[in-house]
Amino acid sequence: ICRYLSGLVFFTGVNFVLTLVAAVLCVCFAPTAAGPGIPEIKAYLNGVDTPDMFGATTLLVKIVGSIGAVSAGLDLGKEGPLVHIGSCIASLLGQGGPDNYRLKWRWLRYFNNDRDRRDIITAGCSSGVCAAFRSPVGGVLFALEEVATWWRSALLWRTFFSTAVVVVVLRAFIEICNSGKCGLFGTGGLIIFDVSDVKVSYQAMDIIPVIIIGIIGGLLGSLYNHLLHKILRLYNLINQKGKLHKLLLALSVSLFTSVCQYCLPFLAQCKACDPSFPEVCPTNDRSGNFKQFNCPDGYYNDLATLLLTTNDDAVRNIFSSNTPSEFQYTSILIFFTLYCILGLFTFGIAVPSGLFLPIILMGSGYGRLLSMLLGSYTNLDQGLYAVLGAASLMAGSMRMTVSVCVIFLELTNNLLLLPITMIVLLIAKTVGDSFNPSIYEIILELKGLPFLDANPEPWMRNLTVGELANAKSPAVTLSGVEKVSRIVDVLKNTTHNAFPIVDQDVLVPGTVVTGATELHGLILRAHLVQALKKKWFLAEKRRTEDWEVQEKFNWVELSERELKIEQVAVTHDEMEMYMDLHPLTNTTPYTVVESMSVAKAMVLFRQVGLRHMLIVPKYQGAGVSLRLPTL
Repeated sequence: ICRYLSGLVFFTGVNFVLTLVAAVLCVCFAPTAAGPGIPEIKAYLNGVDTPDMFGATTLLVKIVGSIGAVSAGLDLGKEGPLVHIGSCIASLLGQGGPDNYRLKWRWLRYFNNDRDRRDIITAGCSSGVCAAFRSPVGGVLFALEEVATWWRSALLWRTFFSTAVVVVVLRAFIEICNSGKCGLFGTGGLIIFDVSDVKVSYQAMDIIPVIIIGIIGGLLGSLYNHLLHKILRLYNLINQKGKLHKLLLALSVSLFTSVCQYCLPFLAQCKACDPSFPEVCPTNDRSGNFKQFNCPDGYYNDLATLLLTTNDDAVRNIFSSNTPSEFQYTSILIFFTLYCILGLFTFGIAVPSGLFLPIILMGSGYGRLLSMLLGSYTNLDQGLYAVLGAASLMAGSMRMTVSVCVIFLELTNNLLLLPITMIVLLIAKTVGDSFNPSIYEIILELKGLPFLDANPEPWMRNLTVGELANAKSPAVTLSGVEKVSRIVDVLKNTTHNAFPIVDQDVLVPGTVVTGATELHGLILRAHLVQALKKKWFLAEKRRTEDWEVQEKFNWVELSERELKIEQVAVTHDEMEMYMDLHPLTNTTPYTVVESMSVAKAMVLFRQVGLRHMLIVPKYQGAGVSLRLPTL
């Protein structure tokens, strides 16, 4: 008994320290590194920037914290953090490094715009999925299906090229590890999924259990989303109390997980080792299956084989084919129940975590459990049931279909899996959609991140943009030749990213009509700040010539976005001078008539990838003011 108690203390203590390191890093140095990071990436690619989401500190904390959290045996995966890590690396490469030590190489300036930065982060996201699952096509499809809002044909081959590079490098490291040169990592190589030995063989009558798996996966996935939503709301209340509460929550979950993983195998019965097993049985080393644990020589503990190992090895074990008697019914039931509980309470603590692996473990558990219940009524292998169960739960919770299908095909290297996987995914997604949104949409809502959905709400068809604009304060406009004091006041007292340029008493070209109001265009906040910094001031109110502008500005300076109005000093005398904003104005902004429906304007706004859209009045004349609200 003392030996087992000392083992429990050592096992729990090591996991406690590893969790403490990961939690302290996230809580004290980079709070944005906690969680998977995929919802924030999805929001960024939709047009909402989260501060410090892709910084160098976030990247380092994400890497070290993810290693600590996964090593601590918590029910979380490295797949979500890898997606965030790939996006951080892509962002830092695109901007030439962190903000304080940024490289000024000329070719890096081509990425210093919103569209190219968005594209390179999308490529980094797909590379992270490829690194996690060794699935290059699945990585591209994941970015297309789940995170990217705007997609271009050029982006398709760019993301595919980045995933191709990842898979080549990954394959090289796998070969090195397979040759025994990875030291303590063993010949198993990198900690990565490898379930290519799953055997696929089915008949027409097997479509019935496949449909059942899909329905159960959709129901369990929607139930998991509902319960996780409630628990995350509770965690938000706890985390708002301060850093100490965040640490205590993470450490409490670590202690509970370690005690369960160590004590529950005592409930399982020992099984005799079969001489036909391809691996050594029993084992007690760092790697290897068929853990002896508390069993006598020649016997192994099947529940310890699933719990006292890496999460990836647990997936490999439960996905294994031709092993109908390797695991007991009670052991799989305990495994499934435990990981359902851990999957709900682990996600949301202040450590880097992913949702892929907990959902795969839960799904594979119930899939194998279902195959045991059906027994002789089905011809499908238990390992195949586990694969289909994992796929169905991912579709039921995350609502992904195409990318999950391709990822599982690339993991198993078996095209025979395609038809039944497609059926399972479509059924699970359809069932899940009838209850609640996907888990990432729920997390976006809890984090308060606005997200512009692809489909307009029904009420948007009955409301015009003009009516919507009436409920908001009018847009802040500037004149083409504006006083410096007015510009400084607007920049300091508003947070708008752009301002309409409106000129009064303009002569209409080709006519003799005067007194017209002209919408000259839209000027960015960054360009106004840059003009103030360059002292683009005029002593009198006049339009400038082209040569004056070309002498003062170049395209590199106008592409800068980091300068703030607080960093620019303007004297009292300069406040009384003027600035000609016409040369710095975008004269062709996207505009819509105020009678357009909100639904149509939203589709245009989202599909074109706009940041600003001007609403112009349908009628303009004497007594009718020009209203220019900006969406």
